[in-house]
Amino acid sequence: MIHLIITCMTTKSSPRPPGRPRQTSSGRRERATDHRAAGTPAAPTFRPIHTRRAFEEICDRIREQLALGVLKPGDKLPAERDLAQQLGVSRNVLREALRSLEMAGVLRLRKGVKGGAFVREGDTSRMNVVMQDMLSLGTISVRELSEARVHVLDLAVRLACANGRQAHFDALDDNIERTDLATREGRLLDRVECSRDFYRHLAAATGNKVIAMIMDSVTEIHMRFVYAKVASSGVAMARLVERRRQFVAALRERNVSAATRSMRVHLEAVQRMLEQDPGAMSLHVALAEMRPGMRR
Repeated sequence: MIHLIITCMTTKSSPRPPGRPRQTSSGRRERATDHRAAGTPAAPTFRPIHTRRAFEEICDRIREQLALGVLKPGDKLPAERDLAQQLGVSRNVLREALRSLEMAGVLRLRKGVKGGAFVREGDTSRMNVVMQDMLSLGTISVRELSEARVHVLDLAVRLACANGRQAHFDALDDNIERTDLATREGRLLDRVECSRDFYRHLAAATGNKVIAMIMDSVTEIHMRFVYAKVASSGVAMARLVERRRQFVAALRERNVSAATRSMRVHLEAVQRMLEQDPGAMSLHVALAEMRPGMRR
């Protein structure tokens, strides 16, 4: 018995070999406590999430087919049942994806016997919606919009002088005649419509679809301010027809200096007219509903 007790005491008191300190849970807690006390807590880390919603994956698959040229504008997608089966998804999930692409301007959904999902030619007005949303959210300001319009139109005029064809200039001349008639008959809101079309024809004369899209976006919202000002005051820009004729004459002559100067003078005059009535330049006016002829 005495031998057993001595053996146990000897075992418990025997030192551990050098270089191998005993690890205890309390020791680990002490080190963790010391680490936090040093003021350098470990930052949390998260593993990336790779799971995606099914309808997003479907949208990407369809866009991929467009990018590869397998699907082209005007093409019809397979029937809903067949497409859902090919993708291995439910028809409800597929419908969600198709509606998303319709809202993005990629597809047009038609009902009826000859209906289905068709690839669109491309809806440039979607950029207008994005611009309006950015204005609503405060991402861009009215001042920035007005400034951008001046610079975009400056570039557009230069391109129109270089790339414009006689058909473009003739379309601008026809627009001016319609503007003149609306002015003489006192149809001032119709004259605003003519102005919107005038810039659309000018955009076409640039020969650059990207510039035309940007120009259309900034012009569309700006024309809302003009429309609100004319509708509330009954006053419109004076000498508009005269200035337009001078401008188109400079375009026909490929006179970049005269054309850009003419456009700058006009834009400055429009801005002064709007700034005379601070209410006309308010954000809610730019985003307000307009009569059916004006696009949203």
